[in-house]
Parts: sequence; structure tokens; C-alpha cells
Amino acid sequence: MTDDSQSTAGPEPKSPEAAPGAAGVSLAPGAPVVPVLIVEDSPSLARLYEGYLAKAGIACACVETGGAALEALQAGPPPVILLDLQLPDMDGMRVLEALKARRLPSLAVVITAHGSINRAIEATQKGAHDFLVKPVAGERLTLTVRNALEHGRLRRALVPEAKDAEPGFCRFVGASPAMTSVYRVIEHAAGSRATVFITGQSGTGKELCAEAIHASGPRAEGPFLGLNCSAIPRDLLESEIFGHVKGAFTGATADRTGAAVQADGGTLFLDEVCEMDPGLQAKLLRFLQSGRVRPVGAGQDRPVDIRVVCATNRDPLAEVRAGRFREDLYYRLHVIPIHLPALADRAEDLLPLARHFLARYAAEENRPFERLDHDAEAVLLAGTDTTRNQLACALALFAQHPDQYALLHDDPDLAAQATEEVMRFLGAVRGTARYASEDIEYRDVVFP
Repeated sequence: MTDDSQSTAGPEPKSPEAAPGAAGVSLAPGAPVVPVLIVEDSPSLARLYEGYLAKAGIACACVETGGAALEALQAGPPPVILLDLQLPDMDGMRVLEALKARRLPSLAVVITAHGSINRAIEATQKGAHDFLVKPVAGERLTLTVRNALEHGRLRRALVPEAKDAEPGFCRFVGASPAMTSVYRVIEHAAGSRATVFITGQSGTGKELCAEAIHASGPRAEGPFLGLNCSAIPRDLLESEIFGHVKGAFTGATADRTGAAVQADGGTLFLDEVCEMDPGLQAKLLRFLQSGRVRPVGAGQDRPVDIRVVCATNRDPLAEVRAGRFREDLYYRLHVIPIHLPALADRAEDLLPLARHFLARYAAEENRPFERLDHDAEAVLLAGTDTTRNQLACALALFAQHPDQYALLHDDPDLAAQATEEVMRFLGAVRGTARYASEDIEYRDVVFP
């Protein structure tokens, strides 16, 4: 072990970007942020980890205590923290909790002793990106840190920093635990070629999810094509997906390239796939198995290279049991399942969503908007059955002329009750009280 007195003699740093290699170094405010902060109370292990990473060209800074780690985070959070959970001054979990509480972008890779796997699992539940078990092989350490750095780079690229931006991922808004789990699955699924089956109620963002998978993966530069299977007449859906040749059927006056060919090199998104006719389901299954497309009326197949993502607002297994959806197609599609939570299951995201949509619509309509005031937020957080509808109605009324919109309810009593709540809500939104008049004629509202 190197004597501490040798550390004060000023050894040359291994890299111009790296902080000195000795443990116990704290980062000064304003100093360049290095890619990796090693939090390890054993100087010999800290130097070992730093050596492994230096060989891979990754600069590091090292600290020995949790307190020093928190100071370094305050000075400038690094992309990755290599965190030993057994620290002399505090439990490493407190550093994880600080990352979460301060909403810092650093990704933590925790290191735990053999036999402490439960602690590592607890750490991942508290937000750790990954974990390693001592003794750590150099290749394993380097690969894990590289993956974390790439993960962080991708996340920063997908969610550009903005002063007033709401927390989220790609075009999603929200950072609730339910949505954070979804974002992680999207990130892991993005690099795969496997099919993805997205489920969730209407309005939960299934197409946004498909777009995020496409944008996060290696096909991001390729085309993204989406088809809503429920919005296209059944006798035309096959042609929309696979194309047709001239004369294939009445009205086919020219060759048509289908979405599967147009999406070659990219992603094909089939929304409401459970609405597909059983005969077309068989053709879709054959396509997924062979990777070849045959347009309607054509005599030959052609190969295509696409990633298929599908979605439904139904329970696909229930559709299989009812005989409306092929079981073999279900298992072919259901390789990576993603379920999107309803708004009621992500209550923490309600206010960020309200702020996001109101700000967006205000900008589109060139109307002044600063913020929701506290009374408006209180109404939203009350969580009544009509909260989602009142939010939708408020957004529409705020953004457009009020006599063009209405709250859609079959039950007149419910409509009257919901209208009352909307009026109270609108009266509480700063700058929108002038729209809260009783003579507004309501027609229909679609929640964004």
C-alpha cells in the first residue's frame, strides 16, 4: 500500500481529465466534471478500479466517504457514480437517496460484498442503475460503467435540458415510479429486434411508447410508420399493410407499396392489433415468421427488414380465450410486453401533465399563461372521478374558443356535475376565469 505521505508529494495524474488518483479527493466547485466518481473507502480498491477504467480511457475521481461524495455531487454531478454501500461515515443508500431527492442526472452503479445481494436489490429499487458484487473483474467493471455512460448519454440526447421542461422521457411527461419503470423497459427493448406488445387504456400514450422505442434504438434513422387497425376498413387493411398490385381488386388502378415495405429499415407500429380480421392475422403471422412481404395480387414475396411494435387497449389474453385473436400470433407478438398505466395509477404525474398541456396550448393559441395557481392544483389533486375529463375540458377551453367544446357524458346528471367542477377549475386557473361563464355550450372533448 502506498504511504499517505507519498500522496502529498504530488504524483502526476494519469490523465489531464482525471482528478488525482489517491482516494479521499473531493471535487472543487467549478472544476471540470469527470465521467466517473468512485466512492470507495479502501484506497487500494479505489486505485484498482481507477486503473481498470483508465485502461479503457475513462477518467475518474475518487472519494472515500459519503460526505465527500455528497460534496462532489453538489460541485457538479458526474454521469456515473461507482458507489460502495459500506462507507465509514454513512450508509451508501443515503447517497442514492440524495441523488433521487435532488433529481440529479447521475447514474449509480453500486458495489456490494458477496452475500449482500439483497442490499444490491434494495439499492436498485431505490434508483441504482446497476450493481456489481465483489470481487469485481476488470472487464465486468469496465463494461458496466461503459453501459451506464452510454445509457446516460442516450437519455440526455432524448430529453434535452430545458429551463421549464417537465420531467419525462422522450415525449412522455412524468417521473412517477410507474412511468419510470416503463422508461426502463423502453430503453432495454430499444436495442432488441424482438417484437413489442404495448397494452393500456386509450389515451395512455401507446403510440408515444412505440415512437420512443424507435427513437432510442439503432433504427432511429430509419422510417417509423404507424397504422391504426381499427380506423381502416377490414377489406383495405391488408393492402395498407402489405400493399397491392394493379388489378388485384376493383379500384386497384395502380400498384401500391404497403406500410411494411415503406418501413423497411425502420419500425412498423400496428395500433389496435386485436381489431384485425382472423384471416389477416394468419398473414401477419406468416410475415413475422418469414420476414417476407407479398402484396395483394402479387405472385412473389420480397424480403423486408423491419421491427414490429403493436398495441391494443384490450386484454389480449382475454381476446385469445374468446377466440378472436390467434394464440400463436399472440405469443409471436408478445415477446417484450409493456403496459402503460392509466392516469389514476400515476397520480404524481397529474400536475406535470396539466402544466405541460396548458403551456403548450397557450403557446399554440398565443394566450398568456404563467402557471396553475394553488386552488387549481388542489382541485386536480382531489382526484375525483371526473378529474381527467375536467382537465381535458379546461385545456380545450383555455386553448380554443369555449363554445366549440363540451364535456361528453351520456348521463345528464353526471354531465351537470362534471360541468360544475370544470367551471370551478377554470375559475381557479390564472388568466382563464373570463372563460368560466354558465352560457358555454358544450359539445365534445378529446383528452390529449
